[in-house]
Amino acid sequence: MIKYLSLFIYYTIANKLPSSFFPLGSFFNFFRVSLLKRMLKIGRGCIVQPYVNFGKGKGIVIGDMCQINERVYIQSGIIGNYVLIAPNTSILGKFHGYDKVDIPMALQGVTKDIPPIIEDDVWIGRNVVIMPGVTIGKGSIVGSNAVVTKSTEPYSIVGGVPAKLIRKRKINEIDIFK
Repeated sequence: MIKYLSLFIYYTIANKLPSSFFPLGSFFNFFRVSLLKRMLKIGRGCIVQPYVNFGKGKGIVIGDMCQINERVYIQSGIIGNYVLIAPNTSILGKFHGYDKVDIPMALQGVTKDIPPIIEDDVWIGRNVVIMPGVTIGKGSIVGSNAVVTKSTEPYSIVGGVPAKLIRKRKINEIDIFK
């Protein structure tokens, strides 16, 4: 019951409060994150801006020190530590069924939930779509407007539709995020 009440308060009030950049912004963020902790697993030090949609909060885990910007939609997913998610990103765990041609797609239901995995220290650019079951490797960058349909290796920079490897990031000998 508390989860559903928290969900109601989040979507009707907290989700519409000003961003953390405004005066009293840290209070608004604290309020949003406090409600989210009752609905899903979210780590310490996270910043969640307004109009972020977590569905019912089922199948979502968010690590420490993540920043999720405005108008992000997370259907399901496992998000590591130190992840930056730019505005208007969609992280999908399932989509509509379409295999049967004798039944309208709208009546085929949805596929099984396969949460994407976003590993530690990842930067996801604006307007990105991450498809179900994809793993974005540690230290990767996903360029704006990309549609990620396949998993990426650690320290990759990917972009495009569908997303392809642009280049690898240089790896320092000391990884401070281990």
